[in-house]
Amino acid sequence: MATDHAIGIDIGGTGIKGAVVDLGSGELVTERIKIRTPEGGRPADIVTATRELLARLDAAVQEDAPLPLGVCFPAVVRAGRTLSAANISHEWIGLAAEELFEQAFGRHIHFINDADAAGYAESRYGAARDARGLVILTTLGTGIGTALLYDGVLVPNSELGHLELDGADAEDRAAYSAMERESLSWEAWAKRLQRYYRHLELLLTPDLFVVGGGVSKHHEQFLPLLDLTTPIVPAVHRNNAGILGAAALAML
Repeated sequence: MATDHAIGIDIGGTGIKGAVVDLGSGELVTERIKIRTPEGGRPADIVTATRELLARLDAAVQEDAPLPLGVCFPAVVRAGRTLSAANISHEWIGLAAEELFEQAFGRHIHFINDADAAGYAESRYGAARDARGLVILTTLGTGIGTALLYDGVLVPNSELGHLELDGADAEDRAAYSAMERESLSWEAWAKRLQRYYRHLELLLTPDLFVVGGGVSKHHEQFLPLLDLTTPIVPAVHRNNAGILGAAALAML
């Protein structure tokens, strides 16, 4: 394999997955490997599990020199330090996580927030490819992850799921988990999404919304119910977006 390939690893609250990516096409060139995130999500345990997954990917490509490596993570990441922790141990908060992984792996990595990686993947290989202006990706899951891209350039750590709406974090009422928790119909949930996306339009005047997360595979159930000025489309890569974005960003 040549240097137009890189490894992307996506660390989540329930699973850790990774693959080798063809950076030209955005296709996986190895099987996607997935393992369970260790119970409790503590730093030492996640690092150990991720190192084992990485060893399997390195063995699969049998390169003389390590491939570039990108890792995405469910936290705000600034200068390699994790400033939050979503569905993982709070021991990550304030941790020099990038350095921790680099020491464990013995190689340089590009370390980034998971929603930002997904947004970059959709901008480079998916629903927002060649889109101009401001693109906002939202991942609707346990919370609402967001990524901002302007003419394909990532503006990291937007965290727009935490905008206050009606006295609460927007994600408390509009994330897919709220629909499940409250047994909402698609129509009832769409009303909450309408409120959220209208607010984003008011604040940021985007040129395109891209909706990711597992629920985006059911986009025909709720996207047509939204009345927005901004075009809104489902994500293309969904479960692989973090891997693709992390790998692509490893080359920057």
